[in-house]
Amino acid sequence: MTSPARSLGDSFASVPVPKGAGFWRKLLAFVGPGWLVAVGYMDPGNWATDIAGGSAFGYALLSVVLLSNLMAIVLQSLSARLGIGAGLDLAQACRRKSSRPVSWLLWALAEVAIIACDLAEVLGTAIALKLLFGMPLIYGVLVTALDVFLILALQRYGFRRLEAFIAALLVVIASCFAFELFWARPDWGAAATGLIPTGQIVANPAMLYIAIGILGATVMPHNLYLHSSIVQTRAYGQDEGDRHEALKLATIDSTVALGLAFFINAAILILAAATFHTAGRFEVAEIEDAHRLLAPMLGVGAASVLFAVALLASGQNSTVTGTLAGQIVMEGFLDIRLVPWLRRLITRAIAIVPAVVVVASTGDRGATDLLVLSQVVLSLQLPFAVIPLVLYTGDRKLMGSFAAPRWLAALAWVIAAVIVGLNGYLLWGMVAG
Repeated sequence: MTSPARSLGDSFASVPVPKGAGFWRKLLAFVGPGWLVAVGYMDPGNWATDIAGGSAFGYALLSVVLLSNLMAIVLQSLSARLGIGAGLDLAQACRRKSSRPVSWLLWALAEVAIIACDLAEVLGTAIALKLLFGMPLIYGVLVTALDVFLILALQRYGFRRLEAFIAALLVVIASCFAFELFWARPDWGAAATGLIPTGQIVANPAMLYIAIGILGATVMPHNLYLHSSIVQTRAYGQDEGDRHEALKLATIDSTVALGLAFFINAAILILAAATFHTAGRFEVAEIEDAHRLLAPMLGVGAASVLFAVALLASGQNSTVTGTLAGQIVMEGFLDIRLVPWLRRLITRAIAIVPAVVVVASTGDRGATDLLVLSQVVLSLQLPFAVIPLVLYTGDRKLMGSFAAPRWLAALAWVIAAVIVGLNGYLLWGMVAG
């Protein structure tokens, strides 16, 4: 079954896949969408939650980072399955398969998630500009509106060039944290123990709050919409055999890319645990405080600079993928096709307003609280993207031979139940105080 309107029409099937080529050449043609998806799993919102978790609780929340990443791998594979198997992105599938009121509700919630994600990008980029160039935070927030032109410039050169730009920034981020970990010299035994979940995470309300923030920062609702669309940029053909091969290659791409995302997320938390928690600085939760303390506590002047460079690269990367996700959601749910620069300006303006208000009223220290809150909001939106995805990819009438096998569908429903359960617990805790 194919979509009546192509997802990301200008880029649809724009990346050729060599016919009759070997496995590695074909895999190379599919490398890209997974890396754009991985960006959302290491955006500035992750930094705030991972730093807060590492400094306050040491390595204990590494298990949450790991479990969140494994959930992400499963859910992103389903997202690719929907795009390739049904020829629909998740927004289009929701519009086709649900009633009008439900479709409008899902659209509104998806927009809230994208705005929350964009808020994290705005604050993260503004903080990075302040750390690197001394720019006041409120001015940095306003400057982020100009990144619209960066996206427009990238899109002019085609989807493959955009993917290469994203991959280059990811390499920069990973390299920066490789140096940071070398200087921090963490306790790798304790870090390995931290990969094992404990009941304390659920029993401790403060730990649970950050854990759900990590979940929201890792498994991103907008990424499920994004991935189901951008896998269709590959010209893999419409034969069933070609599409099954495309699904396998797209899943490898996203799984490898999410492995890098796990390394970066874990590195941020390990860095905070090794540098701040072990020194008794349990209160470090602000990105700016982490930047200020890294160099003197590690004894390496470049540590703070690399931290800020990685943060700026993270914010710019997330800007690009957030734009694409916003375009996909609006086109898929409403069949309204705005020019990309107008769509981006609308989304960014909505994110800039609360950021300016918070920074102006509470000062710079309110920025990190807003970052963490944005990730909790994202986590609360997750069920409304995850449940439709799991439901549709198990629908044999929609998916045909691409429907998720029973074991995968069962695993996906368990993941959905965990997400809904954790979010319900968080809401109950907030209401009950």
